[in-house]
Amino acid sequence: MIERLIVLEEIDPVVFYGINNTNLQLIKALYPKLRIVARGNVIKVLGDEKEMTAFEEHIVKLEKHCHEYNSLKEDVIVDIIKGNAPQAEKSGDVIVFSTTGKPIIPRSENQKKLVEGFAKNDMIFAVGPAGSGKTYTAIALAVRALKNKEIKKIILSRPAVEAGEKLGFLPGDMKEKIDPYLQPLYDALQDMIPAAKLKEYMEQNVIQIAPLAFMRGRTLNDAVVILDEAQNTTSQQIKMFLTRMGINTKMIVTGDITQIDLPPSQTSGLVQSIRILKHVKGIAFIELNKKDIVRHKLVERIVDAYEKFDKEIKAEREQRKAEQETLKNQSTQILKTL
Repeated sequence: MIERLIVLEEIDPVVFYGINNTNLQLIKALYPKLRIVARGNVIKVLGDEKEMTAFEEHIVKLEKHCHEYNSLKEDVIVDIIKGNAPQAEKSGDVIVFSTTGKPIIPRSENQKKLVEGFAKNDMIFAVGPAGSGKTYTAIALAVRALKNKEIKKIILSRPAVEAGEKLGFLPGDMKEKIDPYLQPLYDALQDMIPAAKLKEYMEQNVIQIAPLAFMRGRTLNDAVVILDEAQNTTSQQIKMFLTRMGINTKMIVTGDITQIDLPPSQTSGLVQSIRILKHVKGIAFIELNKKDIVRHKLVERIVDAYEKFDKEIKAEREQRKAEQETLKNQSTQILKTL
């Protein structure tokens, strides 16, 4: 009788073992000749060498399946251990699987263009309204690249721009002040990576979430780097960010140019960079619109209402300007006649 240790490195053991260890109990039942004990991410096995070799091969296949699909079902365990190929779950459109095993796919034509742009270019600008899926799709692409070991890290950033509130009055240290600005990025990651694995990635700096100001001076290699809410960057900030790009790195810049929170006197770095870089080879520009909105149906109606309101305000301003110009011209003519 021999003993071996198998370490589950790529996955969350909680997902692998199943709720109340149901998956682990099934594996034990399918290998009655082996004594199997699991502690954390380590499985200790005692028994016959031939039986153990087959067990190790099957565990590797089960771990690979769990890593790819973020889930491990009992029928899959039975199929793999009995030497049958599990039923295919993956279609060509799937980017990654959520922590519940649900496929995350591009849900609109422009989201598909974002996926295609990522495959063909090293830098992508994705611009569109709230809820159009630009950030969520970008993070899914980054997670897929990390899972496939195409990169070594994911770096997510946002400018910490006040939108009515005052950053200095928020409680806590700098990290605690900044975290609320980065919460949408945490939310997306939590949908795609099991909690224990996400915590490990963040502790090891495999996944880094940082305010834009912390990027200065860095060279970012072997990474997917995402700049979210880029409409709130200044010209100097976005130039600094884009020039951090290193070897084997892809950058995705997302933003909504209708929600700029900068002071009126400042130009949005996103708007300016799109104008400057639109003919540069290797950069893709994806424009999403209200048809891409995948939130509650009311969000599209809200966007429509605000667009209508903005057009009305613009028309009123132009009318007032025209009236003022007419009055000015009339005054000039009157003065000339006096």
